[in-house]
Amino acid sequence: MPANDSTGLPSDSIVEEHIDEALSSRYLAYALSTITQRALPDVRDGLKPVHRRILHAMRQLRLNPEGAHKKSARIVGDVMGQYHPHGDQSIYDALVKLSQTFATRYPLVDGQGNFGNIDGDSPAAMRYTEARMTAAGVALLEGLEEDAVDFVATYNEEDEEPRVLPAGFPNLLANGSTGIAVGMATSIPPHNVAEICDAALYLIKTPNARIETLMQHIKGPDFPTGGVIIEPRDTMLETYRSGKGSFRSRARWHTEDLGRGMYQIVVTEIPYQVQKGRLIEKLAEIVETKKVPWLADVNDESAENIRIVLGPKSRSIDPDMLMESLFRLTPLENRVSLNMNVLDATRTPRVMDLREVLRAWLDHRREVLQRCSSHRLGKTLDRMEVLDGYMIAYLNVDEVIRIIRFAEKPKEELIKTFGLTGRQADAILNMRLRALNRLQEIGIRSEYDELAARKAGIEQLLASEKLQWARISDQVRCIKKSYAKDTDMGRRRSTFADEPDVDLDLATAFIAREPVTVILSKKGWVRAVKGHMNDVTGLKFKDKDSADFVVKAQTTDTVLLFASNGKFYTIGADRLPGGRGDGEPIRLMIDLGDDHIPVGLFVHDEGRELIVASSDGYGFRVMEKDVIASTRGGKQVLNVREAEAIRCISVKGDKIATIGENRKILVFNAGELPQMARGKGVRLQKYSDGGLRDITTFATGSGLSFVDSAGRNNAVKDWITLEGKRAGAGRAAPKGFSRIGVFDPAKGL
Repeated sequence: MPANDSTGLPSDSIVEEHIDEALSSRYLAYALSTITQRALPDVRDGLKPVHRRILHAMRQLRLNPEGAHKKSARIVGDVMGQYHPHGDQSIYDALVKLSQTFATRYPLVDGQGNFGNIDGDSPAAMRYTEARMTAAGVALLEGLEEDAVDFVATYNEEDEEPRVLPAGFPNLLANGSTGIAVGMATSIPPHNVAEICDAALYLIKTPNARIETLMQHIKGPDFPTGGVIIEPRDTMLETYRSGKGSFRSRARWHTEDLGRGMYQIVVTEIPYQVQKGRLIEKLAEIVETKKVPWLADVNDESAENIRIVLGPKSRSIDPDMLMESLFRLTPLENRVSLNMNVLDATRTPRVMDLREVLRAWLDHRREVLQRCSSHRLGKTLDRMEVLDGYMIAYLNVDEVIRIIRFAEKPKEELIKTFGLTGRQADAILNMRLRALNRLQEIGIRSEYDELAARKAGIEQLLASEKLQWARISDQVRCIKKSYAKDTDMGRRRSTFADEPDVDLDLATAFIAREPVTVILSKKGWVRAVKGHMNDVTGLKFKDKDSADFVVKAQTTDTVLLFASNGKFYTIGADRLPGGRGDGEPIRLMIDLGDDHIPVGLFVHDEGRELIVASSDGYGFRVMEKDVIASTRGGKQVLNVREAEAIRCISVKGDKIATIGENRKILVFNAGELPQMARGKGVRLQKYSDGGLRDITTFATGSGLSFVDSAGRNNAVKDWITLEGKRAGAGRAAPKGFSRIGVFDPAKGL
C-alpha cells in the first residue's frame, strides 16, 4: 500500500501540475462545453441541445399537432429527468421561446395559456400552461424512427437521444438563433421559408451559385414582428458573403387624418426584439424631457395588434421629420446583428456564409435520405425474406405441419428440410397454418411483387445522386407549398425600403436658425448679439474691457474656442447668452482655468484643416473634426508644458510662414508639417533667443503679405529669399514689415 504524506492521502493520488496549465486546461474544457452544448446551434437543424431535447421529449409524449396539449411541467420534467440535467427554469424558458409568435418566426411549439407577450411580461408558471408541437416541429423530427441520424447515450446512460434531428424544415435560417459562448457568439435573424426554399432549389441546380444570385431569392431577414428594413442592398450582400454584419429595422407607421389639417401618427409594427412596454416608456420620457419638442403625446391603443399613436405638437410639423428624430432617439429603429457562427457537421464552430449554410442543410438532408432509404431497403428485404418462407410453407404445408407436430426441434428441422433462414423458420412457426389458403397465396405473391418493385426503386435511388437530389427537391417544394407567401404563416412580414432622404441634425433640428454675432471680451465675457455686425464699437463693455474676438455665426452653429493650455472647447451658439448686458463669463460655460486665456474663437467647419502652434516654436496640422470636445473640460490637442499655445489658424495655401520674437521670418512647404491628432508637434522655427511670434499660410501664386497698423495689406517683396527648410533659423524681416512683428493683428480664422 502506498505511503501516506502529510495530508493523509496516498502519495500516488497527488498530481503536481503548474497552476497556469491546470487553469488553462480546465477553462478550455469549460469553454468547449459551453460552445458545443449551450451557445451555438448546429448548422444542420439549427437547434441547441436543450431545444432538440424538448422536441424529442414531446415526440415521445406524442404531442403532435392533431393531438391534445399537455402540461408544460410534464414536458419540462421529462426533459430534465431523461435528457437535460440542468435547471427546470432554463428548460421552460427555452420551451416558451419556441412558442412565442413575436420571438420565433415559425414557432416549433404550440402553446396554450399565458406564454408572455410583446410588452415584455413574463409567462405563467409551467404548471398553468400547456403545449404541443407545431407542423414545423414535427417536420424537424421526421425520420427518427428510420435511422435517419445517430443516437448517443444520455447523461446518465439510461437512454439515448439524437445527436442531431433529421431537419425536414430549414430551421436555422427560418427561425434564426442567438447565443453567447466563451470567446465567441452567434446571432442569426429569421428569414422567410419560401425564399429559403427557392434559394435551396437553385443551389441544388447550381452548386457553385454566387451569393448575389442566392440573394435574388433570399431578399433579407423576415422578422416575426414585421417592420421595415432600410439596410442598403450592397451592405446586406457583404453581410451574407462574410457571415457577419447587421441590419437596420424600423417601425412601420402611417398618418391618420383628423380633419382641419390635423393628423396623428400610428405605429403598427415595431422592430424585432424590442419590448413594447420599454418602447412606450422611452417615448413617454421623450415627451416629458422635451428632447423632441415636436412630439406632444403618446398613447398605446394596442389590443391583439400593435397600435401606438403619436400626437405632433402642431399640424405644420412634417411627419417624416418627426419620425426621423424618433428613429434616432428611441428603439423605433433597431439594429439586428448577423453572425453565422455555428457548429458544422463535425461539431466544429466556424462562421459560414449564406451559401455554406444552405449547402450544409441540403447535404444533411441528402444524408438523411440515404440513411432512411437504406433503412427502408433493409425492412423491405426482411419482409421479402419472410414472404419467401411463407410461400415455401404454403407449397409444402403437409410436411411443415408434420415437422411442427412431431419433430423435437421443429425450427432446426424446418431449416434443414427446406433450406430456410432462422427468420423464415420463426415466421412459419409463429403463423396460423390454417391461414394458408388460396386467397392467402395471392396476397403473399401480390405483396412480394409490390416489395420487389419498392426494392428496385430504393436501390435505384441509392445508386443515383441525380435521383437523390430530385427527391430532395420534391421535399423542398413540399415545404415551400406548406409555407407559401400566399398563406398567413408564409407571407413576408418585413419589407424593404430606402432610407428617407431627410437631412436632420438632432443637435440643431429643434433650434431656430438665426444670424448672431458672437463677441468675447478681453476679460472673458461672452455674448451673442442678434444679426451680423460689422462694427461693434457701439457696444457697451465693462470698465476697461473691450472686444477681443468677434465671430459671425448662426444659432445652429458650433463655436470652438482654443485656449493657451492647448485645449479646444466646444460651445453651441444657441447656448450663448443674449446681447443684452455684458453677457456671462466664459469660464462659467467651460472649465478654463484663470491662468489660461482664449487664443482663438471661430465657427466649426468639419472639413477644415488647422495649424496649432505654441510659444516655443512647436506645432502641427490637425483636422478640425478631430478637435471637438464632448465635455466642459475640453479636449487636449496641443501638449504644452512650460510654453503656451499662441496660435490656431486654418490652412489656406501650400506655404507656411513663421516669425519669431527676434523678427526673423522662415517660409517652408506646408507638406513638411505633419498632420497629427494630438501631441507637442515638431519644431517650426529655431530660435537662439525668444520664441514664436506669429504664423500664417499662403499660396505660392499669391505670395506672402502682412497687414500694417493702418489695416492695409502689404506684399512682402522677394519672399522667396526667406524660404528654407522647416526648423531653420530664418532671415531678418524685410524693411517695412509690421513693427509689431505679426502677419495679421486680427485674431481668429
